[in-house]
Amino acid sequence: IYNFLAFLLRSIGNSLTPLWFLGIAAGMNIALDLLLIPGLGMGAEGAALATVISQTFSAVSLAWYVWRKYPGLRIRKEETRIERQRLKLITGYSFLTCAQQSVMNFGILMVQGLVNSFGTAVMAAFATAVKIDSFAYMPVQDFGNAFSTFIAQNHGAGKTDRIRKGLKSALLCASAFSIAVSAVTFLFAPAMMRLFVGNEPEVISIGARYLRIEGGFYIGIAWLFLLYGLFRAIGRPGFSLVLTIISLGLRVAISYSLAPASGLDWIWWSIPIGWFVADLAGAMRWLTLRKGG
Repeated sequence: IYNFLAFLLRSIGNSLTPLWFLGIAAGMNIALDLLLIPGLGMGAEGAALATVISQTFSAVSLAWYVWRKYPGLRIRKEETRIERQRLKLITGYSFLTCAQQSVMNFGILMVQGLVNSFGTAVMAAFATAVKIDSFAYMPVQDFGNAFSTFIAQNHGAGKTDRIRKGLKSALLCASAFSIAVSAVTFLFAPAMMRLFVGNEPEVISIGARYLRIEGGFYIGIAWLFLLYGLFRAIGRPGFSLVLTIISLGLRVAISYSLAPASGLDWIWWSIPIGWFVADLAGAMRWLTLRKGG
């Protein structure tokens, strides 16, 4: 419910309000964790309860806000009917997006399985570095979501000039941000690892190596998120799935074919290689579409 309403507000240009409600819910979750887990000794049940309460709060409070502030978005009885064409369109988009996420997670699980074969230190380093990754490129993922909304609005209105300008601006913003984050990650990779694992020299060394190889090229995933958003926005979500298959497929293929014999670094290098090949495929497809192909 929260995600549905958040995207609804973003689609009409209000991206700040969902962030406020999410921030409040996150703060509530932390406070409840502290109260229920160490305070009342509820353990895992306390953590689960804190999550459910905070998520329920975010959904109910945002629903109340939308109901009060945006009468035009209220669901009316006379409008609660199924239109086959719209249902087919939404279902098609949703299915392809779900398939994209499934392919992505399946590929990550396959890589995780290979990583596990290198021992516990590598497993611990990889798990920690992936957490740092999620912080590092989460913002560029949101660049892609915002970009998708912008492109969809202008694509629907037939404003191709605004699409071109938006594409240039989004590329500039996402590229600048990801280069800055890559620089910070490269310089402070060992320190970041220590925040999570403490004094574990082997784990820190492996994790820092991963972050300096993969994290040095966050611009690749930044461009890829923009391409995902672009193709979803112009009504071609199937090609977003194709790009995911290219990126993850290459990652898995390179990792399994080279890492067992040539070393762990090939698992790390496979990630940016997959990103950039998918970027190239997406850019070529976009140029073809612009030419009427």
